[in-house]
Amino acid sequence: MNVADFDYDLPPRFIAQTPVERRDASRLMRLDRATGAISHHIFADIAEMLLPNDVVVLNNTRVIPARLQARKAETGGRAEILLLKRLDERRWEALIGGRNIRTGLQLAFSGSDLTCSVVQELDKAQRVVEFSRPVEPLLRDQGEMPLPLYISAALTDGERYQTVYSSIEGSAAAPTAGLHFTRELLDKIQDHGVRLAYCTLHIGLDTFQPVIAERVEEHKIHSEYARLDTENATIINDGIRAGGRVIAVGTTSARTLETAAKRAAATGDQHRAVAPLADHTRLFITPGYRWRAVDAMVTNFHLPKSTLLMMLSAFAGREAMLQAYETAKAADYRFYSFGDAMFVV
Repeated sequence: MNVADFDYDLPPRFIAQTPVERRDASRLMRLDRATGAISHHIFADIAEMLLPNDVVVLNNTRVIPARLQARKAETGGRAEILLLKRLDERRWEALIGGRNIRTGLQLAFSGSDLTCSVVQELDKAQRVVEFSRPVEPLLRDQGEMPLPLYISAALTDGERYQTVYSSIEGSAAAPTAGLHFTRELLDKIQDHGVRLAYCTLHIGLDTFQPVIAERVEEHKIHSEYARLDTENATIINDGIRAGGRVIAVGTTSARTLETAAKRAAATGDQHRAVAPLADHTRLFITPGYRWRAVDAMVTNFHLPKSTLLMMLSAFAGREAMLQAYETAKAADYRFYSFGDAMFVV
């Protein structure tokens, strides 16, 4: 497959720069995979679209204020660090913006005696850095929320880039499909007999790296830490046995669920099921993939030629997804992280 097959034109005016005032007042497009039918709603309407015994699976990762402004200890030159993945108590994988970021370079931070050194050069601007002590206190004092580059407006409330159920710190970006839920909406969903389950996937490098290969098969997807504990795996499996649908909120939840379903199949389980999981996943879902766990998906509108659009194309069909995006543009939907949502069933 060609990466260009997942391209589409999006004028900048469609890119949402700020979230809507009330999370569940964003718009919601419902796409029926079987018929291709599209209908238009507000997000709060999703409660009426769910059925008893359905299981809604939410990614409870929490974004860390992972962007740090630094200076080169020797020359005073500026550098910007975006922490991506914690490797141990003091070492992180990071993207570093600046010139001549080489192994051995020492970086310092204003108003702090904390330093870090570049200990390994990876692909492009990716590096492994080691701090002189744990960096978390500095993140609380000086860290900035790592908003995507296409958002130029200032974010006055950092919690608007967190889901209301976020609890486990570790992501370099928000699982944006979950930004539409309010606590009241989650309560209403449960009142309908729908079960909630939680997984964790810490979002890393692929959120910030474009697909530059010409062929989909040539793209190297990076690993991300995924966790599904026994309690939540049981909730999901009980829902499946009761005849409910498994509804992934976002591509990150979908990736975790499908990794957990592959783990269950590898253990010899002959039934449709997910297994507990605490591991890094490199699962790259593209058209032709056989879905094992996910029956429906809540998702935002994604960037052209992105791995996320490829996953949705694997779920609903490439032509159906691209046509839905054209319908969204014609109806003035808002795109990307702070934009509107789709419910693909």
